[in-house]
Amino acid sequence: MSTQSLPTVGHWINGANVESNSGRTSPVYDPALGIVTKNLALANQDEINAAVASAQAAFPAWSNLSLAKRQTVLFRFRELLNERKGELAEIITAEHGKVVSDALGEISRGQEVVEFACGLSHHLKGEYSEQVSSGIDVYSTRQPLGVVGIISPFNFPAMVPMWFFPIAIAAGNTVVLKPSEKDPTAAIWMAELWKEAGLPDGVFTVLNGDKEAVDGLLTHPDVKALSFVGSTPIAQYVYATGTANGKRVQALGGAKNHMLVLPDADLDLVADSAINAGFGSAGERCMAISVIVAVEPVADELIQKITERMTGLVTGDGRRSCDMGPLVTEQHRDKVASYIDIAAADGATVVVDGRGVTPDGDANGFWLGPTLLDNVPTSSRVYTEEIFGPVLSVVRVKSFGDGVDLINSGAFGNGTAIFTNDGGAARRFQNEIQVGMVGINVPLPVPVATFSFGGWKDSLFGDTKAHGAEGVRFYTQVKAITSRWLDPSHGGINLGFPEND
Repeated sequence: MSTQSLPTVGHWINGANVESNSGRTSPVYDPALGIVTKNLALANQDEINAAVASAQAAFPAWSNLSLAKRQTVLFRFRELLNERKGELAEIITAEHGKVVSDALGEISRGQEVVEFACGLSHHLKGEYSEQVSSGIDVYSTRQPLGVVGIISPFNFPAMVPMWFFPIAIAAGNTVVLKPSEKDPTAAIWMAELWKEAGLPDGVFTVLNGDKEAVDGLLTHPDVKALSFVGSTPIAQYVYATGTANGKRVQALGGAKNHMLVLPDADLDLVADSAINAGFGSAGERCMAISVIVAVEPVADELIQKITERMTGLVTGDGRRSCDMGPLVTEQHRDKVASYIDIAAADGATVVVDGRGVTPDGDANGFWLGPTLLDNVPTSSRVYTEEIFGPVLSVVRVKSFGDGVDLINSGAFGNGTAIFTNDGGAARRFQNEIQVGMVGINVPLPVPVATFSFGGWKDSLFGDTKAHGAEGVRFYTQVKAITSRWLDPSHGGINLGFPEND
């Protein structure tokens, strides 16, 4: 089928689907079939301006709407999402490739933030101090910023936007979401759901595009804040460009997450956790465990247990009963696979090579099976770079201290985990490790929505993390008010009972 005859995904502006007139498109693939299923419109400057103008026009009425009425819309969105999340999961699987169960899990984690935002009135409360000086009181309020932009990655087309837009909208802002070009349909689906929930037109906008759309949001004078998730180089660019244009920016970057395994750990639990954390969603997640730091003498036994479990994993079409789907594009699959050659050239042992996988799916899909590498040198690019695929490396160390030093020496500081039955070691680890999110016998330490998500070092640029209390702070600004009211006796005013002379 010619790509010219395929449907084109446009934008969602002012409460309706809008066709693009930019003349530029990019292909959207079904990665399990290896075919283009639709085209995506790439916004031009006029469309960028129209999207922001629609959000700007909607801001005064939405921000002045009572919290109770805003919450009604949030609750309705939550109920509709819960009823129809199966539809959204199928869309995600068709464009990203992850298995349906992974897609449903993604939606459920995003829905936690929706539910948090349903109670945002509690978090928007200010403070009050009475009689700070004679007859003077001081209090604070939290008010929305205005138009805020969200630039989200391909790996979680529903969850990552939901880290941000429920809180932004509940706080009274209007949102322009720029989803990934690789899987844009989930964003349009959520926009339609918002409209069905009663959200006024213009409060939630979807602007599809590439770097031109990103730069348009980063430099537009009416966009007050930007939230971004993606690779570290792009996060640095977004942070530098946005702040240079006077915007509030939170930019979440890449990761290289380690699992430290102590000799007293339950190795069956570790092996199960390594499989889930290393190969879930085909390793295409910033919280994936990509390095096992094994404190000797456990490495050989642990590798044996992981290898046994890997033999039973089924890689295939996410719409079938498979454990792991394809990678998102052919180019990304080839890049991830190239690291296996790099590992072998650098002296690592390729224990399980995913390039030879026989998939339960179309031969043209973008397949790469789970891969396990042992004795990976810490000087290798396989160790130092974020691979973002189903490649799990094992590094052997002699002691707990060596493991902590190794993890702390890395450029990233997103997530990490320790597996041990020693409470003292776990406590020391959580205090000494220079990483923003820590798991103790938990392989994916993703905080629940009431806490905030984000790493340290090159994994986060900006002063606030996603969702939770820090998300509320990011999407609001504090206003302090100093007030004096004259006593009724001043100036002869008498508010007492009337008297008859």
